[in-house]
Amino acid sequence: MENQEQQANAADALTQVIAGKLDYLSTMQAAVQHGDDRKIYELLDQVRYYQEVKKTRANRSVNHLAELVDNIHPQISHYLSDNLIDYLGHIYPFFYYEEFTTGMFHIYFGNWWDRRLFGDLDVINVRFEFDKTEYQKLRDSFGLEGQGQRLNTSKIEAVSAESEKLQELVDAQATRDNEKTKLRDQLKENSGKSSMPWESGKVKGERQEIIDQLTKLADEDEKALNAHKQIKENDDKILVLSKEDTILNYEKQSIRDAFDDFEHFEAHNASLYADYLNSLLGKSEGEVTVDD
Repeated sequence: MENQEQQANAADALTQVIAGKLDYLSTMQAAVQHGDDRKIYELLDQVRYYQEVKKTRANRSVNHLAELVDNIHPQISHYLSDNLIDYLGHIYPFFYYEEFTTGMFHIYFGNWWDRRLFGDLDVINVRFEFDKTEYQKLRDSFGLEGQGQRLNTSKIEAVSAESEKLQELVDAQATRDNEKTKLRDQLKENSGKSSMPWESGKVKGERQEIIDQLTKLADEDEKALNAHKQIKENDDKILVLSKEDTILNYEKQSIRDAFDDFEHFEAHNASLYADYLNSLLGKSEGEVTVDD
């Protein structure tokens, strides 16, 4: 009898667990059928939903039921993306999205030439996952404005200064040629000197000094020969850096038009989950419930 009672209790416990899973899945199914995106988000992460949307710390244990749909997140994300991207289009009019595989979206900043791939949109968690490098460029660009500089101002100045020095080498070719002629004459004169033994060290020193100067001029000649190629490469670098600054200006203006400043932009990003789900309240066709 005792074994039968234990078996019956085990069966009841298992039945309740299965019933809970079935209730969860049926509630998720009903939410999809009724177009109740808010409820879907609640079912996907009840703890976060209650903390950030309801602003309460509900006394409920994590039941891990959401793990039942982990393997269909791409399909859920694809389904939920329609309303989310429509919402984002009004709040972030400068972001554009590309579904590069089911339920996964790239974010592009702007619709202008050379627009940047700026990161990814996490639909399930209602979160932007910005490319760290690109995001830091934008942040730094805002910060440098107070100094009257663009992101690449110092880089452009450094490359420009290098090109100016190279051009000076090219322009000084005639001066170097004259200097080399004088030095060679001095070298010939030095070689013809018949110095006394105690003066040989001085003569050798003069000769080495002349050779060192000729070597330096030869090095400058070689740099001058390659200068045009290097100047062209520097011009290309400056063009790339200038284009990036121009694009960053477009991005900054877009953010100002929508949020006034970068701080408000970041604040909206931080509260995106709660803001979006609150916007969905009352929009569903019908309410569905799940047994907690």
